[in-house]
Amino acid sequence: MTRVRLYSHRDCESHLPGLGHPESPERVRRVLQALEGLGPDRVEPVPDIVLPSEDDVLGALKWIHDPAYLERVRVACEQAPSHVDSPDCAVSEGSWPSLMAAPGLVLRAALDQASGRFRRGFIAARPPSHHAERNRARGYCFFNGAALAAEVLTRASGGPVLVVDFDAHHGNGTQRHFWERADVGYVSVHEYPAFPGSGGADEIGEGAGRGLTRNVPLAAGGDDAVVATALENALEEMCSRMQPVAVVVSAGFAGHEADAVSGLKMTKEGFRRITRAIIQAADAWAEGRILSVLEGGYDLDALASSVTAHVEVLGGASTVN
Repeated sequence: MTRVRLYSHRDCESHLPGLGHPESPERVRRVLQALEGLGPDRVEPVPDIVLPSEDDVLGALKWIHDPAYLERVRVACEQAPSHVDSPDCAVSEGSWPSLMAAPGLVLRAALDQASGRFRRGFIAARPPSHHAERNRARGYCFFNGAALAAEVLTRASGGPVLVVDFDAHHGNGTQRHFWERADVGYVSVHEYPAFPGSGGADEIGEGAGRGLTRNVPLAAGGDDAVVATALENALEEMCSRMQPVAVVVSAGFAGHEADAVSGLKMTKEGFRRITRAIIQAADAWAEGRILSVLEGGYDLDALASSVTAHVEVLGGASTVN
């Protein structure tokens, strides 16, 4: 059995995008409450976590985002209530601490994993990240934590890293960041066509990164078997091609059948199967190293049960059906 190292921080709850907004602080609260039920044998919370300084977080984020964009987001938070780039990326007076805490947790966790402190970790942070582009906030996302995790791990290891994205919505920001890179691959299974409109099968990267982006677009109605089979096949293909030394997961759960933001029809058992596939790939190629980052998922009951299934399997319940 492998304990999953859990990274979370109370500042992730201070971002309040507005009454009725689906990306609410309750998402993280419900996730953490559910994970408590797994017990210490499976989940190892990092106690009294000290986040990196704001300067360190901003310095790392400059690997992913334009410095002028970082400043633009900070100013928008100072002028809250406001929004960045689109109304769905609204900010409140407490947003900046959350926007620093989420990538701060990613930075801390990635450095801890690179130093050998754990093999499998889960970051329960918000807001989500994978839609955030170099100069643009999109889809509730401001700063791209998934891309930051991969950037830290490939820089620390000197080896290739694979990002696996099973959110129902394509991670356009993550894909764009590594589009021409040979050191980070990207695999995504997602509903298509759907927001954000990217992620076609013909999007495979360019230059040194050609062939290291693998999108599997799925029609609405795709269930556990469809989504999991698609991911299993894409993982086998990409791992054999690039032989990653670590796996970063954009763990989004909006594909659950109860979640109104997606047309996919998954259940928590589908997320179990997906997680088993990721573990098998990581065990075969990356000595089991997995760092999973919470992305979407907006039906609170479905989110809590699906994250629990994901983390439970990461913690060793890989034979559960």
